[in-house]
Amino acid sequence: MLTCSKLIPQGQGLANVLLKRATTIELDWDVRQKSRFDATDSQGRALGVFLTRGTAVRGGDVLLAEDGSLVRVLAAPQPVLRITHCSAHGTPFDLIRAAYHLGNRHVPIELQPDHLKIEPDHVLAEMLDRMHLIVAEVNETFEPENGAYSAHAGHGHDHGGHSHDHHAPAAAHVHGPGCGHDHDHGHTHSPAAAPARGKPVGIAVTAAPAPHVHGPGCGHDHGHRHDH
Repeated sequence: MLTCSKLIPQGQGLANVLLKRATTIELDWDVRQKSRFDATDSQGRALGVFLTRGTAVRGGDVLLAEDGSLVRVLAAPQPVLRITHCSAHGTPFDLIRAAYHLGNRHVPIELQPDHLKIEPDHVLAEMLDRMHLIVAEVNETFEPENGAYSAHAGHGHDHGGHSHDHHAPAAAHVHGPGCGHDHDHGHTHSPAAAPARGKPVGIAVTAAPAPHVHGPGCGHDHGHRHDH
């Protein structure tokens, strides 16, 4: 048995000539969602796939065997429910509602612009029918949506020569020498007074003076009178 322990998502970085020479395996979603499984490639070789736990294999992914050979994965057609909106009694927005309710039930869903796909389930089919959606049993490939934190999600994209990660949080700015900001540390700044009603923007309004507190040393002559 030939061991495959490395996966190249969608064959990224591989030349077309290498992909054409690669053997193939055709697997349904029930097998591809597992990180460890056995398979037989198009040349009849027995393969043992051992990937990082939680890794799902997608149609178009490429496995690297221990002997350096490449194995291209094909998604096999399988029974699925194809869900479309009813043009006579609904709108495409009904598919969004359906995806919401199916997602609440943690149902694997393949999302397409004009339809959804799920694995066969007569209870869910009845629910969708009550929502005035059209549910058809078909035999097609099934590629459900990745989870937000799955191995295939959150990877960077390359746009015009620079790459970035859409899911990476922005680093917090730390003020200090060389940060490029003008910091005047010799003055204490009071909160800016809001512009008075009717005053043009840009004209400073003098803040009301702080109330005077009488006490020793205030400089005022206070005559104290006690009536008994």
